[in-house]
Amino acid sequence: MKKFGMIVMTASLFTVSAMAEKYSGTISDAKCGMAHADASEKSMKCVQGCVKGGQAPVLVVDGKVYKIADDSKAKVMDHLGHKVVVDGKLEGETITIKSVKMPKA
Repeated sequence: MKKFGMIVMTASLFTVSAMAEKYSGTISDAKCGMAHADASEKSMKCVQGCVKGGQAPVLVVDGKVYKIADDSKAKVMDHLGHKVVVDGKLEGETITIKSVKMPKA
Protein backbone atom coordinates (compact mmCIF):
# COMPACT_ATOMS: atom_id res chain seq x y z
CA MET A 1 0.00 0.00 0.00
CA LYS A 2 2.86 2.36 0.81
CA LYS A 3 4.40 1.70 -2.62
CA PHE A 4 1.07 2.47 -4.31
CA GLY A 5 0.84 5.78 -2.42
CA MET A 6 4.31 6.78 -3.59
CA ILE A 7 3.41 5.96 -7.21
CA VAL A 8 0.22 8.03 -7.04
CA MET A 9 2.06 10.95 -5.42
CA THR A 10 4.84 10.85 -8.02
CA ALA A 11 2.34 10.69 -10.88
CA SER A 12 0.40 13.65 -9.49
CA LEU A 13 3.61 15.71 -9.27
CA PHE A 14 4.34 15.02 -12.94
CA THR A 15 0.76 15.97 -13.85
CA VAL A 16 1.01 19.31 -12.02
CA SER A 17 4.35 20.15 -13.59
CA ALA A 18 3.03 19.31 -17.06
CA MET A 19 0.08 21.63 -16.63
CA ALA A 20 1.95 24.92 -16.43
CA GLU A 21 5.27 26.10 -17.77
CA LYS A 22 7.20 29.35 -17.62
CA TYR A 23 7.79 31.38 -20.78
CA SER A 24 9.98 34.49 -20.99
CA GLY A 25 9.03 36.84 -23.77
CA THR A 26 7.36 40.09 -24.78
CA ILE A 27 3.69 41.02 -24.98
CA SER A 28 3.09 42.36 -28.48
CA ASP A 29 0.05 42.60 -30.75
CA ALA A 30 -1.22 40.34 -33.53
CA LYS A 31 -0.58 42.93 -36.25
CA CYS A 32 3.07 43.71 -35.46
CA GLY A 33 4.06 40.44 -33.76
CA MET A 34 7.83 40.04 -33.48
CA ALA A 35 8.52 43.63 -34.53
CA HIS A 36 8.07 44.72 -30.91
CA ALA A 37 10.07 42.00 -29.16
CA ASP A 38 12.65 44.63 -28.14
CA ALA A 39 10.21 46.17 -25.60
CA SER A 40 11.48 49.68 -26.40
CA GLU A 41 9.46 52.75 -25.48
CA LYS A 42 8.44 53.10 -29.14
CA SER A 43 7.35 49.46 -29.26
CA MET A 44 5.33 49.77 -26.05
CA LYS A 45 3.39 52.74 -27.44
CA CYS A 46 2.71 50.95 -30.71
CA VAL A 47 1.51 47.77 -28.99
CA GLN A 48 -0.76 49.78 -26.70
CA GLY A 49 -2.22 51.65 -29.68
CA CYS A 50 -2.73 48.51 -31.75
CA VAL A 51 -4.44 46.64 -28.92
CA LYS A 52 -6.61 49.67 -28.14
CA GLY A 53 -7.49 49.72 -31.84
CA GLY A 54 -8.71 46.13 -31.75
CA GLN A 55 -5.64 43.96 -32.35
CA ALA A 56 -5.27 40.96 -30.06
CA PRO A 57 -2.32 40.84 -27.64
CA VAL A 58 0.19 38.04 -28.32
CA LEU A 59 3.24 36.58 -26.57
CA VAL A 60 6.53 36.58 -28.47
CA VAL A 61 9.02 33.95 -27.23
CA ASP A 62 12.32 33.22 -28.99
CA GLY A 63 11.09 34.42 -32.37
CA LYS A 64 7.75 32.60 -32.13
CA VAL A 65 4.40 34.39 -31.80
CA TYR A 66 1.75 32.71 -29.61
CA LYS A 67 -1.91 33.68 -29.43
CA ILE A 68 -3.21 34.42 -25.94
CA ALA A 69 -6.39 32.60 -24.94
CA ASP A 70 -9.43 34.88 -24.74
CA ASP A 71 -9.89 34.23 -21.02
CA SER A 72 -6.24 35.22 -20.38
CA LYS A 73 -6.09 38.52 -22.29
CA ALA A 74 -7.09 40.67 -19.29
CA LYS A 75 -4.03 39.37 -17.42
CA VAL A 76 -1.60 40.94 -19.92
CA MET A 77 -3.25 44.35 -20.41
CA ASP A 78 -0.96 46.03 -17.85
CA HIS A 79 2.09 44.58 -19.65
CA LEU A 80 1.54 45.60 -23.29
CA GLY A 81 4.94 45.96 -24.92
CA HIS A 82 6.81 44.73 -21.83
CA LYS A 83 9.20 41.84 -21.38
CA VAL A 84 7.45 39.37 -19.08
CA VAL A 85 7.60 35.93 -17.51
CA VAL A 86 4.38 34.02 -18.06
CA ASP A 87 3.26 30.93 -16.19
CA GLY A 88 0.85 29.13 -18.47
CA LYS A 89 -0.18 26.17 -20.57
CA LEU A 90 0.55 26.00 -24.28
CA GLU A 91 -1.91 24.16 -26.51
CA GLY A 92 -0.90 24.32 -30.16
CA GLU A 93 -0.31 28.00 -30.96
CA THR A 94 -2.37 29.35 -28.03
CA ILE A 95 -1.27 29.94 -24.45
CA THR A 96 -3.61 30.03 -21.47
CA ILE A 97 -2.00 32.23 -18.84
CA LYS A 98 -2.08 31.45 -15.15
CA SER A 99 0.05 34.44 -14.14
CA VAL A 100 2.24 37.12 -15.71
CA LYS A 101 4.94 39.24 -14.12
CA MET A 102 7.86 41.43 -15.04
CA PRO A 103 11.24 39.67 -14.89
CA LYS A 104 13.50 40.50 -11.98
CA ALA A 105 16.20 42.98 -12.91
